[in-house]
Amino acid sequence: MSAFSEPLKNRLKVLLFTAPLLVPLFTFWLMPFGYSIYISFTDWDYISPNYSFIGLENYEYMVEDFEFVQAALNTFWFSLGVVIPTIILGLVFALLLHKNFHGSQFYRAVIFSPWITPTVAVSIVWSWVFETKSGLANHLLESMGFSAIPWLENGNTALVAVIIVTVWQAIGWTMLFYISALNKIPHSLYEASLIDGCSSLTRFLKITLPLISPTTFFLVVVNIITAMQAFDQFQILTQGGPGGETRTLLYLFYQQAFERYEMGPAAATSLVIFLITGLLALANTYIGKRWVYY
Repeated sequence: MSAFSEPLKNRLKVLLFTAPLLVPLFTFWLMPFGYSIYISFTDWDYISPNYSFIGLENYEYMVEDFEFVQAALNTFWFSLGVVIPTIILGLVFALLLHKNFHGSQFYRAVIFSPWITPTVAVSIVWSWVFETKSGLANHLLESMGFSAIPWLENGNTALVAVIIVTVWQAIGWTMLFYISALNKIPHSLYEASLIDGCSSLTRFLKITLPLISPTTFFLVVVNIITAMQAFDQFQILTQGGPGGETRTLLYLFYQQAFERYEMGPAAATSLVIFLITGLLALANTYIGKRWVYY
């Protein structure tokens, strides 16, 4: 009996100490999350005290809704357009700056500084850069003999402009992770490759890339999740326009919930976003453990 009571006492102690943290977690996260799932099956308009249960109608309408399909495609292309340049440029800067030399810390700080700058402030500055008549981007294009581009007013370039802003802000954070990964590679492997007569490209392809692949996978997943949760730059630069060309799933949720007061479809959209990010997080955790294990 005593052998059974001791583990039970330890569990009660753990529960006692964690209870103050579990109460706000349950109150401000689990309960609202569960209630939002229920709202996704209703026709609540955010204002009326009464609403009715409509089953899967919000989800059935979602599949056929042009706005949702457009937002899902925009989210996909935005995530793809953000992740690939961010990973490549972050790795390039990491390869250039992972060794300590005079001024390397300064360059790292300069490249990393956009990440710690509030996204709203960054977006406001870039809105001036992309301004059609007097923006810096068009001024540079015109000085080189090109025509001005309506960056934020044209559906073909508005998403590209937001991608540029997001990549510029995320490169520094990605670079630091790669620097940490590069510094963990045993230098003896490079020395052995030099003895074998391997070229720099061969060393990069056969040693560097495979050994930093866990970091690359982690950064791909996290940058996809971050891109899916991007909101401030869209709100400041494009407001989802023109013509919905920059409306992502998260911005669609915002418009449904707080502009149209369609809380049922909004809750359904938010659940889709949660499921996608949750699956990505689970994949990152599972595959990350296998990498560490092997």
